[in-house]
Amino acid sequence: MTRVLVTGMSGVGKSALLRELARRGHRTVDTDYGDYYETVDGERLWRIDRIAALLDTAPDGPELLFVQGTTRNQTLFYPRFDHIVLLSAPADVLVERLRTRTDNPYGKDPAELTETLDNLAAVEPLLRASATLEVVTTVPVERVADIVLERVGTG
Repeated sequence: MTRVLVTGMSGVGKSALLRELARRGHRTVDTDYGDYYETVDGERLWRIDRIAALLDTAPDGPELLFVQGTTRNQTLFYPRFDHIVLLSAPADVLVERLRTRTDNPYGKDPAELTETLDNLAAVEPLLRASATLEVVTTVPVERVADIVLERVGTG
């Protein structure tokens, strides 16, 4: 199984991409939900045991597994992924998406919005340095999915 990490700042369209990939029949896991994270000293981190188990149980074969998440400790798992896909978008696009989205309350609070913009400046360059593919999500999600699938091996 090809393991693909989908990462990026809040509002870039990670969840929308996972929904589109699932609609197309691919296995997807959104680590923002379920038992995949823990809070340590106020910071959300991946639970090492749960992420390891997820990746360990992915069967061999031609299938794709898309795992979505952005945490400081995700780097521990980079060697376990075949591809690291960074989704990005300009700051003004992120602000508008966070302000208007209805499926997730994160980003509506001014402090959360500030945190996202700070992370855009400080964290996104680190994610970019490790990414095997970056897709700017100012195109429709269907096109983002096409680009990702073309790159990871199924078009």
